[in-house]
Amino acid sequence: MSAAAIVFEELPAGAGKLGRVTLNVPATLNSLTLDMVDLLQARLQQWRDDAGIGAIFIEGAGEKAFCAGGDVQALYESVTAAPGGPCPYAESFFQREYRLDYTLHTYPKPVIAWGHGIVMGGGLGVMAGCSHKVVTEKTRIAMPEVNIALFPDVGGSWFLNHMPGKCGLFLALTGASINAADAIYTGIADRFISSERREDVLQALLRQRWQAEPAGNHALVRHTLRPFAEQSVSQCPGGQVEPHLGSIANLCDGDDVHQVVANILSQQTQDPWLASARDSLAYASPLAVMWTFRQLAQTRLASLREVFQAELVLATNIMRHPEFAEGVRALLIDKDRKPDWQYRATRDVPAAALDAFFTAPWESNPLADL
Repeated sequence: MSAAAIVFEELPAGAGKLGRVTLNVPATLNSLTLDMVDLLQARLQQWRDDAGIGAIFIEGAGEKAFCAGGDVQALYESVTAAPGGPCPYAESFFQREYRLDYTLHTYPKPVIAWGHGIVMGGGLGVMAGCSHKVVTEKTRIAMPEVNIALFPDVGGSWFLNHMPGKCGLFLALTGASINAADAIYTGIADRFISSERREDVLQALLRQRWQAEPAGNHALVRHTLRPFAEQSVSQCPGGQVEPHLGSIANLCDGDDVHQVVANILSQQTQDPWLASARDSLAYASPLAVMWTFRQLAQTRLASLREVFQAELVLATNIMRHPEFAEGVRALLIDKDRKPDWQYRATRDVPAAALDAFFTAPWESNPLADL
């Protein structure tokens, strides 16, 4: 592979071409930098207007990850360089990352995500925006942002709110890890295909005679992927979300966020998945839990465009507050796992402090033109 952070290829097919995108920083689990976001945005715009490109295939280099998220180290450096005030790199990153995700969600041509390995944070934002989302037996998905005092962004306010029952709320508050079967059940993936079939899938896509109309090409992608999914059924792991649906509903059945949190934290369970979710919430920033709960509630009926605009307000305000830097320090920089959160419990968070995170910090939202 090239040393480029993203490798773009135009592969000749039976007719037309397949655009191939490889996120190519396996040493950081293909985490997204601002440069990578800009490169992908520019190439998507170019390929959208290129009649020769019939479909696009996005994958991650290496066997470990599709994309583990945004480059949190770079965000940390940006916010600690300007504590309490605007932090240009971090704020530009979120603006352009959300614009990229919106571009993917609304892209006219078929975009196939090969979601193999770790898919977290910004990586899930990319995959969720693709029109054809494939997961494998190695797929591991999570949005554990509350553990670094962020929130499930990159469109999480959209796809978490569209999950069955209270699944989205539970996953947002606990950062619980899910697999391929869970991804399909919750709607953030479309098909399970065994990872050993990746090259076969690519070759089948390259045999297609891509058409001028995107609708016909979407059908070609579906017809290409379907037999591989049918042949892979026996290799799909057992799900975790659907079997726990009753427990999730009971745990999230509260009059307010405090009761939901108390329900999850007070579990006396031997179930490893529920216990892991409980322990993750116990570690999380109480302030982040509060803004995550409110963000989901406020965007429950919002359009996709409104979701990204609302997420940018919250993300920008979080970057200007010390809680995020402390969360990253404790988990990823010093790795002492002893964050000094501003509040000890969700009930300690003043209403006015929470309101401030949902007040736009500029006169015009930078994503107003979506």
